[in-house]
Amino acid sequence: MTITFNRDETYRDDYTFANSPETIARAPFPFPDDDYMYSMNLEPHVPVGDGAFRAAFDIDEHYISECRDRAITLEKDPGMHYVSAPHMMEAQWDLLELIMESYARDYPQYFTLSREGRQWHWVNRLLDIDDHFTFGDPATLPYEPMEYVTRQAQGDWVLQEERDGTLYWGAGIATQRADYSLRFNLGMSWEEFHGPVPLVKEIGMLDRALKFLLRLRTGHPVRRLNWSLTVNPRLEVSAESLPEWAPDRTVVTAENAGKLVYLRIELQPLHRLPRSNAIVFPIRTYLLSLEDIATNPAWARRMHRVLRDLNQQLVDYKGFSRYRDAAVEWLSQYDDARNSETKKQA
Repeated sequence: MTITFNRDETYRDDYTFANSPETIARAPFPFPDDDYMYSMNLEPHVPVGDGAFRAAFDIDEHYISECRDRAITLEKDPGMHYVSAPHMMEAQWDLLELIMESYARDYPQYFTLSREGRQWHWVNRLLDIDDHFTFGDPATLPYEPMEYVTRQAQGDWVLQEERDGTLYWGAGIATQRADYSLRFNLGMSWEEFHGPVPLVKEIGMLDRALKFLLRLRTGHPVRRLNWSLTVNPRLEVSAESLPEWAPDRTVVTAENAGKLVYLRIELQPLHRLPRSNAIVFPIRTYLLSLEDIATNPAWARRMHRVLRDLNQQLVDYKGFSRYRDAAVEWLSQYDDARNSETKKQA
């Protein structure tokens, strides 16, 4: 498949980011029903169709611009957006191998990986990279293995190590994270990281998900979807940069919500790594404005009902309490009154 890339679009300042109709149509819409509650929503990560599930790690028209934005964020705040415990180096090489093999297999027109023993040759035609290095020797790369390869990938990436019957954050790169701190989370256990998430412990989902992931096998990845809302197509909305983006939430109205409010979809294809036994959590972000959503009336109708009836604890946790009503009102034009009234009475 040939992709036409939006090379110069921006995710900050003037926000020139825009989705093509094809990119909107292939997005992994996260709502299978008219209401929403946390669930594991895990399924085998196997290639399906031409949409977001077509490859191990999806790339689309925003690949080049996202990689450029990542570089800007990493250079702006050194040491804040990439962290790794020293003992995670084996897992880093595992991840580098997984991404390079997957990209070269799924997108051979853009990526090539050649190997002679430990001597590797990597070509990324989209970013004009042509590097020779020694696998296992970080001195032969310009960055640590995880940072090197994920600078060339869409989405955020977290490595979790298994010990003492649970998972711990061991390394990560996050330039697209939704209101959390990567450095603060480093070393946290599964239970500690999910502590602020409302309701998951009460409904037993946290324990079920952990038990499932501890049984995850190499070569049998699974995927899940998560979502939130954000204002403007800004990728970097971390806790550290809160003063830069939080004021945007105060300007949303029912009149401008279609342009300003974005559904932030996270595709998470989880893999067990072969040598280190770590689990990689990719967080591949898709941004769709409400106007984008409305090009599919069925999506707009369903999203209206999900947001309208969403548990307030989840609204608060996901961070859109200030503009939830404005988004619901804007979306209501795509929901017929009869079904809407029926839902309210149910």
